[in-house]
Amino acid sequence: MEQPTTDRQVTLDTRPDPVVARWPLSGRSVARARRELRGTLSTWGLDHLADPAELVLSELLTNAVRHARTPAGRLVETRYERMPEGIRIEVHDANDRLPQMRRPADDDEGGRGLALVDVLTGRRWGVSSRQGVGKLVWALVG
Repeated sequence: MEQPTTDRQVTLDTRPDPVVARWPLSGRSVARARRELRGTLSTWGLDHLADPAELVLSELLTNAVRHARTPAGRLVETRYERMPEGIRIEVHDANDRLPQMRRPADDDEGGRGLALVDVLTGRRWGVSSRQGVGKLVWALVG
């Protein structure tokens, strides 16, 4: 007796490998990371996401540099992963303290970074503890 045949659709994951970099805890690292992200987005054909993605990265990485209180000599890590809906941006640091969105006073000069990330990502961002020490803050732009 002949077996019925079925059509199977095979889907290959053709996404490029994630881009991972480690940075010293300094303001210069933020500018360098933005340039690297813009180049990565161009390579992946996602130039249209460059402006919002750079702004999100800048806010997350600046928070890590300013507030993480990472021990001397430790680096902060960025990871960019192409996703079907855009790009996932991660910032890893060695501090267990989780970021919190604030409600700054009208005359405060700072404190709006995570609110901006929230708007630019359509609330697609979050924070997770890492195995061992630290946390990762992620955001999806696209």
